[in-house]
Amino acid sequence: MQHFDTVVIGAGAAGLFCAGIAGQLGLSVLVVDHAAKVAEKIRISGGGRCNFTNRELDPRAPHRHFLGENPQFCRSALSRYTAQDFIALVQRHGIPFHEKHKGQLFGDRSSEDFIRMLLAECEAGGVTRWQPCAVREVGGVEGPGPARFRVATDRGEVTARHVVVATGGLSIPQIGATDFGWRLARQFGLPVVEPRPALVPLTFDGEGWKPYAQLAGLALPVRIATGTKKARTVFDEDLLFTHRGLSGPAVLQISSYWAPGQPIRMDLVPGVEVAQALADAKAAGARKQVANLLAQWMPTRLADAWAGRDPGLQRPVVECADKALSALAGTLADWEITPTGTEGWRKAEVTAGGVATSALSQQTLESRVAGLYFIGETVDITGWLGGYNFQWAWSSGYACAQAMAA
Repeated sequence: MQHFDTVVIGAGAAGLFCAGIAGQLGLSVLVVDHAAKVAEKIRISGGGRCNFTNRELDPRAPHRHFLGENPQFCRSALSRYTAQDFIALVQRHGIPFHEKHKGQLFGDRSSEDFIRMLLAECEAGGVTRWQPCAVREVGGVEGPGPARFRVATDRGEVTARHVVVATGGLSIPQIGATDFGWRLARQFGLPVVEPRPALVPLTFDGEGWKPYAQLAGLALPVRIATGTKKARTVFDEDLLFTHRGLSGPAVLQISSYWAPGQPIRMDLVPGVEVAQALADAKAAGARKQVANLLAQWMPTRLADAWAGRDPGLQRPVVECADKALSALAGTLADWEITPTGTEGWRKAEVTAGGVATSALSQQTLESRVAGLYFIGETVDITGWLGGYNFQWAWSSGYACAQAMAA
C-alpha cells in the first residue's frame, strides 16, 4: 500500500493549487479526481478566459464581497495569500491578462493558460495525479505511525497523514459536480450548512412573466436590491431579460442574497429623476409620445413595453394624466417583482453553503478531525461574481498547504 503525506481529493482550482504548493514545500502529494479532465470550471469560466481574481478584494473586510454564516472566517487566508500574490504568479508564468471593470481580471487568451500554470506548479512539486479515479471510501487509521487516513480508490488503497477535500459544490453538474465533500464531512460528524445554488438566474411564473417574455435578450444597467430596510443588499450592474426570467450580472449577484418568497426591487433608470422629467416635459407642452420620451434613458423595446402597460399613456406626454405619469415613474424607479425560483444547479455558477466554518480553523482550514481539511467551494464561503470565488480557492488552498507543511 502506498503512503503519501497528503491526498487531495478534487483536481479543480483549489485542489491543484494546494497540491502544487504542498509539493513544493516538501510533502509527498497525491491528487485524485473522478473526472477525466482537470479544472473544468476554470476552463469554462469567464467566457473561456478565466476571471481569475479581483483587484478590489479587501482582505480586511471580507463581508463586503463574501457571504456565509461567518464571512469573517475567510479573512485570515485572504490576508496571507492576496490577489496581488496570485497576480505575481500569473506574471511569472508569462500569462497576459487585462482588467475589464470593477477590478475583474481576465486572461487575454484562454483559460487553458491557467490550467497549464497549475499543472506546471504541481509538476514542480512532484505531485502524483490519478485521473480519472474515483475515491470509494475515506476512513481513519488506528495505531502508531504517520498515517491517519486510509483512502480507497479505483486504483487501490493509499494511506496519508492529511486528506484535503477540494471537491467543490453542486453547480454545473454537467462537468462532474457532486456532493462528495459534504457527505464526507457528515461521515466524520462535521456540520454542513444546507447548500443552495448561487450566482444563478431567477425565474418567474409562466403567466406572470408573459408580459415580459417579449423582452428576452434585452440588457440594461440597473440598481437592484433585496432584503429588508435594515438588511438590504444593493448592486449596480447590468440586467438581462430571458424567456423564463431575469439574468445578467445584476441578478446573479442578488441571487446569492435572495430568499424564496422575497421580492427584488429594481431601478430601471438609475441616476434619472423620471418623475420630475415627465412632469417637466408635460409642463413644457411636449408632444412626444411617452415611449419616445422614455427611450432617451432606456432601450426602445423596454420604453415601448412599459408605456404600453397603460392605455392612458398611448398618447403625447402633454395629454397624459398626472396620476398615470407618476405611476409610470414609480414602476421604473422601483419595480418590485417576486421570483418563483431559480434556474437551479444547471445554471448556477457557484454553491452557497457547505461545510460549516464553525468546524474549521480559519488559519489552517483543518477540521475538528485532525488531519482532515476542507478548502474552496466545499466550505460555507461564497464570493461575489467577478473573480472572488477563484481568489478564495487560491487563498484557502495556500493556507491549507502551509499548515500541512508546518
